[in-house]
Amino acid sequence: MAQAPVPLKDTKLLDVKLGQLPTWLAMRDFTPGGVVGALRRGYDRYYNKYINVKKGGLGGISMLLASYVVVSYIWSYSHLKHDRHRKYH
Repeated sequence: MAQAPVPLKDTKLLDVKLGQLPTWLAMRDFTPGGVVGALRRGYDRYYNKYINVKKGGLGGISMLLASYVVVSYIWSYSHLKHDRHRKYH
């Protein structure tokens, strides 16, 4: 017995075919409330998967720290780029 097809609006991004991507993106909610809701759902998924576990480790915290380091480097890259060729003598 075949399952009923999932509506495109309820399809996950990884399950969307390349030809359906523009239609799928047009169905997303890009209002400030929709973006905040998506960020909230992403944070909740991350928290429940890596932080709120019975037997936790350093994996979730180290990923958060690594992402902070990468974002900080990206934010300060333009300043670092100008200092790279400066002579200190």
